[in-house]
Amino acid sequence: MNIRILRDIKARRTVAQFEVLRNAYLFVARNQTLPAAVRYRAQLQLNGLSRYTRPSNVKNRCKESGRGRGVMSEFGLCRYQFRLKALNGELPGVRKATW
Repeated sequence: MNIRILRDIKARRTVAQFEVLRNAYLFVARNQTLPAAVRYRAQLQLNGLSRYTRPSNVKNRCKESGRGRGVMSEFGLCRYQFRLKALNGELPGVRKATW
């Protein structure tokens, strides 16, 4: 397996692990009806989380090759891998267009 794919899997797992906690802190920090001290404490807790728990850390990558550009998000494949799988008939509902 490609190291980029392994790194992407690890990043997705870390983000998913902290998603509920991060969303809870964000909700409290942005809630205008709560006292300022509570909101400030929630903001400090949010800032204390690792930067690797942020959802923006996850990038679109091809599941097969690890390529980061030209990824079709619906299939999770780059253009080249998409073409290979489509021509081999491995993608359901996808076939080569004829003009």
